[in-house]
Amino acid sequence: MGSSKYFVRKTLPHQAPAWVGDGEIFFITICAKNRETQPLTQKGVPEQLLEAAIQYHETGRWWTRLFLIMPDHVHALVAVPGNEVMRKVVAQWKTITAKITGVEWQKDFFDHRPRDLRALEEKEIYIFENPVRKGLVKTPEEWKWVVKASRHQENAGEQPIG
Repeated sequence: MGSSKYFVRKTLPHQAPAWVGDGEIFFITICAKNRETQPLTQKGVPEQLLEAAIQYHETGRWWTRLFLIMPDHVHALVAVPGNEVMRKVVAQWKTITAKITGVEWQKDFFDHRPRDLRALEEKEIYIFENPVRKGLVKTPEEWKWVVKASRHQENAGEQPIG
């Protein structure tokens, strides 16, 4: 902890351990720097962020199971191919979207690998219900800034989402 009386967060590697298989799905959260201004729902921004997420999906940078934009952060369930490094893929997505939208992102991001199907489904429900919990909509279906793979795509491992 050092001489500071405040907790200093460690930098995490964001690299899957060797025992984690190629294509494993991760729950990630990416936060905007100035969260109080709700920059991700400013005019035109969420559409551009979703477009960039879909482009990453279509070009194979990541496979998107679910991608949802909140006013100040993004939640996603994504898998990164074995030839990619998640930290770099997310950093490059943030760089590109910052140039397109003007959004300033926090330095890092949060990631967690759900251990099994039940945990993955819990994360999916958590993501879908986030706008409801925050009082932005009454039902998850009302939130428009979300893309999700169809059940057919999930089961067949197909890539198209957009």
